[in-house]
Amino acid sequence: MQKNKVLKGLLAVSAVAAMLGAHGVQAQTTSTTPSATELQSQQGQAGQNLAGKSARDGAVDNTNSQGMEDRSGQVGSSTAGQTGSSSSTSSSHGAAHQSGSTSGSAGMSGSTGTGAAGMSSQSSTQSGASGAAGATASASLSKADSKAVVDMAMANMAEVEAGKMAQAKGQSQEVKTFAQQMIDDHGKALQEVQTLAQSKGVTLPTELDAKHKAMAAKLDKLSGDAFDREYMKTGGLKAHKDTVAMLQKHQKNAKDADVKALATKMLPTVEQHLKAAQQMSSAKSGTTSGK
Repeated sequence: MQKNKVLKGLLAVSAVAAMLGAHGVQAQTTSTTPSATELQSQQGQAGQNLAGKSARDGAVDNTNSQGMEDRSGQVGSSTAGQTGSSSSTSSSHGAAHQSGSTSGSAGMSGSTGTGAAGMSSQSSTQSGASGAAGATASASLSKADSKAVVDMAMANMAEVEAGKMAQAKGQSQEVKTFAQQMIDDHGKALQEVQTLAQSKGVTLPTELDAKHKAMAAKLDKLSGDAFDREYMKTGGLKAHKDTVAMLQKHQKNAKDADVKALATKMLPTVEQHLKAAQQMSSAKSGTTSGK
């Protein structure tokens, strides 16, 4: 019974409260509700604000979004471009470097090959030129001039060999001194003849001819005073008379200027040898006749 009274009381209080609340809300609504014009104005402002905000926000968002997208695209494109460019550049540089290196290597090899080929060609050319020069010189030298070169070589060889024999077997110091002068002077002249022969392509004999071998064989059988007399007679007087005549002939008749010049150069020395041999022979003959 008591519970029912409490419930009824609560219900009554709730009803009163609900009535009072509804009356308060209505009053508040009445006092705060704007007029239709104000509502339209507020709605228009709100719409404008919302539209502006939406437009602004949207523009910002769209701009930002689009901008980000564009920038992303640009970044991607730029990155791709840069990467591609770098790759392309690296490839180009690598290719260029490799090509340059290959070209450089090829260039060096080519240069070396060309240098080696050039040197071989030059060497062959020089050898050919030397051979051609020798052949030309030999061909241009007449038979008489070639014989003149051989004659001069033989005369000098014979005097050197006889002088060496006199140094070994001679008895008189005067004869030995004369023999040494023959070795020195005719040895030097022989070298000049050999040089001329080489430049002219003339082949010289390597040993004495039959005439001079016979003279050497005769001297080799003698000794002492007999050797000295025979040596001065054959090697001093006769040999030098023959050599002077031979040089005068070639000096006059040689067609080649070098052959003529060498004969002219040798002649005074041989004439001096002949004069010395004549004086030695005269002195020895006078001594002998005095005895």
